[in-house]
Amino acid sequence: MIDTRHTRTMAILLFAAALSCPVVAPAATAASSGDTPIEEVVVTSQRRAQPLADHAGNITAMDRDDILAVGHQHIHELTTRVPGVWLSRGSGQEHLTAIRSPVLTGAGSCGGFLFLEDGIPIRPSGFCNVNQMFELNTEQAGRIEVIRGPGNALYGSNALHGIVNVLTPDLAESPGSNLSLEVGANEFWRLRGELAGTSARPLRVAFVYADDGGFRDASGYRQGKLNLKNRWSLDSETDLTAAFSATGLRQETAGFIFGQDAYKDPDLSRGNVNPEAFRNGSSQRLYAIWTRSTENLRIDVRPYMRHSDMRFLQHFLPGQPLEENGHISAGVMTAFAFGGTDRRFIAGADIEWSDIFLKETQSGPTTGSAFLVETRPEGKHYDFRVSGLALAPFAQADIDISDALTLSAGVRLEQTRYSYDNRMLSGNTRDDGSACGFGGCLYSRPESRTDSFFNIAPKLGISYRPRPNTTAFANIARGFRAPQATELYRLQSGQQVADLDSETIDSLELGLRHRDQDWSVETSLFTMQKRDSVIRDAEGFNVSGGRSRHRGVEFSIDGQLLAFIKIDIDASYARHTYDFNAVTARGEEFVDGNEIDTAPRFLGSIELILEPGDRWNLALQWLSIGDYYLDAENRFEYPGHDLVNLRTRFKIAPRFGITARLNNALDTAYADRADYAFGQYRYFPGRGREFFVELQFNPYGSRRR
Repeated sequence: MIDTRHTRTMAILLFAAALSCPVVAPAATAASSGDTPIEEVVVTSQRRAQPLADHAGNITAMDRDDILAVGHQHIHELTTRVPGVWLSRGSGQEHLTAIRSPVLTGAGSCGGFLFLEDGIPIRPSGFCNVNQMFELNTEQAGRIEVIRGPGNALYGSNALHGIVNVLTPDLAESPGSNLSLEVGANEFWRLRGELAGTSARPLRVAFVYADDGGFRDASGYRQGKLNLKNRWSLDSETDLTAAFSATGLRQETAGFIFGQDAYKDPDLSRGNVNPEAFRNGSSQRLYAIWTRSTENLRIDVRPYMRHSDMRFLQHFLPGQPLEENGHISAGVMTAFAFGGTDRRFIAGADIEWSDIFLKETQSGPTTGSAFLVETRPEGKHYDFRVSGLALAPFAQADIDISDALTLSAGVRLEQTRYSYDNRMLSGNTRDDGSACGFGGCLYSRPESRTDSFFNIAPKLGISYRPRPNTTAFANIARGFRAPQATELYRLQSGQQVADLDSETIDSLELGLRHRDQDWSVETSLFTMQKRDSVIRDAEGFNVSGGRSRHRGVEFSIDGQLLAFIKIDIDASYARHTYDFNAVTARGEEFVDGNEIDTAPRFLGSIELILEPGDRWNLALQWLSIGDYYLDAENRFEYPGHDLVNLRTRFKIAPRFGITARLNNALDTAYADRADYAFGQYRYFPGRGREFFVELQFNPYGSRRR
């Protein structure tokens, strides 16, 4: 399925990597010249600061300067710089995620990835949202770390295909106060600001407000984000940090456009056949991080409370029912790290309580065939609450076998319990108890019940450091995902019980990481087997039984190509295939060995940054997404696309800077997402050429962006 265009793209990326390799390979050269390795620190793998060289696995970290330089309006624009990651852009701030995976859609698609804020999950494990990254202030993050593949023993349910940890700026290294205003295409404007305290009073207030008119009809949004953070040193060994995060989104939503290659038609790509669609959501999180460090023990305790609320029109369904959902949850994460220099241990337990609600109501009759009209009645479809409780002890050990060889082993035990309370009539009747024709209403409500799931997630890893700045690693790990509340209790087609198992993934990864004064290189080979994915079978029932295989290679190269030119190469080549045979509710057939739909084999990005001085720079990014199938039977394809993005920054005065961004500089017609369903091609069209200008002000002089 690889066309010649993407064969050439892969060849160009490999050629660029080959040009870089002679510079980074000989470690002795760096040593002889007096260069010292840069000791980058990451925190996600251990819930605490750890040298990157000691991390036995893949990890990509984007620091604050990277984030501010990109100036993303949608998280997709930033994560193109992570190999093996594709956050497919939807309407407004919506997205679908792929991390070492296809873009997950349909039954069982939610909850395959774990999203964290300062190491704390932003939602309960049984109440995911495929769009939940818009609840995070990534625009003003201090750092974003991405781990591809299942997490280690420190992270549990939903750390299946990957982890994204958005870290707020460290108050000990405050970036200072600043304010910026950005304006651009499609009536877009955005105001961002940060107020920083002093070293004596470490405080940070950050806010973002964005208003976008939308490049399609009736597709604008307004979004606000707020972060508060304060830190207290209780004594020489004890620190307390408290933080509050809040987001709000009011969005008009544009749906698919239809017809083969419709995204190439400028009138269709800017139209919206669902002007009535919308999504309104809000979230709030309050948490604290209490740490105490002594010579041989570090205690980390993180209590938290969370809330979210959302309303959106399901314009993609006949009858267009309104969904309302939300949750209140609380919990505490504890970790105790101890041991010496050659034996390091961490153990703890996480506990979480949640109260979830979901309602679905259709305000008018369905239009269409007699079957649709009869089986999708107006009125209330679902109304239930779920009380969840999860408890997870864990332990992990890192033992130095020698000065160069380290063995890591860990295990996590997690028990999840749901208490489901149906607040409507049970069964698949109308909300007044009357029966639907054609065998019953589509919407089916089980009796109130309780479900429990127990999972064990082991991990074994080894890392070898032949030189201080080179690490080879290997990992065997298992990730899992407990069934989500909507999969268990929002049923269809008369199903009364969804007897689902936890989804699991077993992963083997081999990797090599090298870092010196000017260059950073990381490459990984992986193979994964996923079992018990949720699918809708031929009767329309939610069942476990989906299986898939995932194999690929990823590489990342960052470095100084010339004295004033930096290069950043990120690419992956992977195959994601079905490992079972089945016919689903819509008659679509899964065939063992077929490629999973919406799973490009190739993802790649090359960015050149010219920085001849402190006052000016220019960045050129080439982004490439390979061709992919649109259906499980591999009959229909999207050819992929290439995009070119430009940005430049100029420091016009000590306190003022200006940044200009030209996205899709060649005005390429492309689809952010392509699909084939119900007998027709469907697309989310990509945005055309757009120009944005941002003015930044820092009253005390600015760090470089």
